[in-house]
Amino acid sequence: MKSILLLSMLLFSAKGFCQDRKNVILELEKKWTQLLESNDTTALKEIWSKDYVVNNAAGKIVNVRNILDLIKSGHQFPKVERKVEKITFNDEIATVMGGEVEYGAGEKIRNRRFTNIWKNDGGRWKLIARQATGN
Repeated sequence: MKSILLLSMLLFSAKGFCQDRKNVILELEKKWTQLLESNDTTALKEIWSKDYVVNNAAGKIVNVRNILDLIKSGHQFPKVERKVEKITFNDEIATVMGGEVEYGAGEKIRNRRFTNIWKNDGGRWKLIARQATGN
């Protein structure tokens, strides 16, 4: 009986832990998109790992320095509505997949598919990689 009770407690705790991690990642997905739209480079550098890399929808591979230089040059990232369809965890790595709609001047520019990779680094989740494809 004690074994069943202990197992039930562990399973419930694990489920709660997974749900908590999922909620944290969902919130971070919203937050970093808002930061990018507002060009908040200070806060973005806190969310991105120092080696963050993106294979963007234009097919170009860029890193943190490239993105920061683009923002400094006056580039304004468009509004994006992201729909997370799947989050999976593999140890301290979270893989987020789904679809996005990019908007410009109030109207839809294009649909994209994305994969974002997050890593838990000492208790803080950092965005380490992104792939976006679109038409």
